[in-house]
Amino acid sequence: MNGSVMTIPEFRSATAESANLATTPSYWDPAIECTIVYATPTTERDLWKDYVEGACQSYRKHRVAAALDADALRSGRDTALFAACVDASGQVIGGIRARGPYRSADECHAVKEWDGQVGQDAVYKMVADRIPFGVAEMKTAWVTDDPEASRRVTNAIARTPLHTMTLLDIQFIVATAASYVLKRWLTSGGVLASKIPATSYPDHRYDTKLAWWDRMSFAKHAAPAQVSKFFAEQRQMSAAMEPRSTPAVSDAATR
Repeated sequence: MNGSVMTIPEFRSATAESANLATTPSYWDPAIECTIVYATPTTERDLWKDYVEGACQSYRKHRVAAALDADALRSGRDTALFAACVDASGQVIGGIRARGPYRSADECHAVKEWDGQVGQDAVYKMVADRIPFGVAEMKTAWVTDDPEASRRVTNAIARTPLHTMTLLDIQFIVATAASYVLKRWLTSGGVLASKIPATSYPDHRYDTKLAWWDRMSFAKHAAPAQVSKFFAEQRQMSAAMEPRSTPAVSDAATR
């Protein structure tokens, strides 16, 4: 962005195959001893079912099942991709999904979360202004309840918006979460929409906030360790796919 004017950048996905997820790209994360797999609900049906089952169990346990869209999870139709953290035993211990890329701000779930609340018009405008550059929304994140592993898995999932922007070849990711959760997510370069008041979603126990990731500038806001891991993971995915190519964003962007 230059002043108040947005310019449309030229993007390349890691490979043509990764853009449509035909190759089910993945990488190994030694910090959590998991393979993180990116796929669509149709290409990895069993993995999708495991991810959805884990999400439903987690949300019910934390009494926020109302935030789940049961029909969408059952069909997977509104999910562009999902990421699943698969441990050595084949168990999914965390994951997240992406909706979009959106054609209109009316499709964005975040707008609905501010329904009737102060700030809804501002949320709508933020989304609408970014639609021409490509916007997807991260939803239905969950991690294992294992106290020793949950923080590390959360750190790993925090990088999924970066990979999602590359795989879908878009500039922006939007996400909402309770303030205490977003604090961990923002380590990957997300920026809190501080002028948008919190909304009580999914119920009065929560102060839900909005955050954005920008593919052009995330490295300026991210923790250095998260940026380094992202580029290492991009290299893993690129090396595993043919034809070989470089990541869509170069390491030079962090300097």
